[in-house]
Amino acid sequence: MGLKRSQLRILYLQIREDGATRAEELQEFIAYSGLEEHQFLTLNVFDTPNFYAEKASECDAVFVGGSSDASVLDPLRYPFVEDAKVLLAYCVRESIPVFASCFGFQLAVEALGGKVIADPDRMEMGVYPMQLLPAARDDLLLHDVSNGFLAISGHKERALTLPDRTVCLASTERCPYHALKAIGKPFYAFQFHPELNPQDLAARIQRYQSRYFDDDNRLQQILASLQETPDANRLIAKFVDRILLSY
Repeated sequence: MGLKRSQLRILYLQIREDGATRAEELQEFIAYSGLEEHQFLTLNVFDTPNFYAEKASECDAVFVGGSSDASVLDPLRYPFVEDAKVLLAYCVRESIPVFASCFGFQLAVEALGGKVIADPDRMEMGVYPMQLLPAARDDLLLHDVSNGFLAISGHKERALTLPDRTVCLASTERCPYHALKAIGKPFYAFQFHPELNPQDLAARIQRYQSRYFDDDNRLQQILASLQETPDANRLIAKFVDRILLSY
């Protein structure tokens, strides 16, 4: 017999340094998953930079959030990167379900043998149409999503190559790899932000403006172009319903 929704426990790997964004992101995952706050065990890697991969076995799934505070390309400065990669590789081996967003996507790419690069010329910040790739047609999460669905994306680093034994599900003009699934595993990672809505993005990019652009006109252009992203936001609940409660 499968687990009931109320029984699920999520290990939430958080890569946020400031308190406001920590609280926001957790509430976003709670809201769009349909779960309760007490079902999330938060492991913030800035507070706990060293941890064992087996920590993932204590919960029914692992959620990994984004970050404007770190880079997967600088493990010496951010020592938690290596432990996070080991944990995600462990999840694949042990078939522990994973839902990873943005920075979590980049961790997953590196953890499973792909390559991430810095590419500020192709930076994305705002709402973008996602182009579905052929593998999405039969995918549990994406088969009933319209091609060109809108999603929030914000990153200056991206995947150059995907790992073996993964399949790409979506892309944009600027970023060829926006969603991956580990073949035969309950493991999903998205370069875009399924957990983020336009209102929270507006607050966040104003908070982090200096990290992405100095031009206030560019900020105002992004704010004026924001649109709702319901199909992307629903992916988290679909993961709960179609993967965790059916696995």
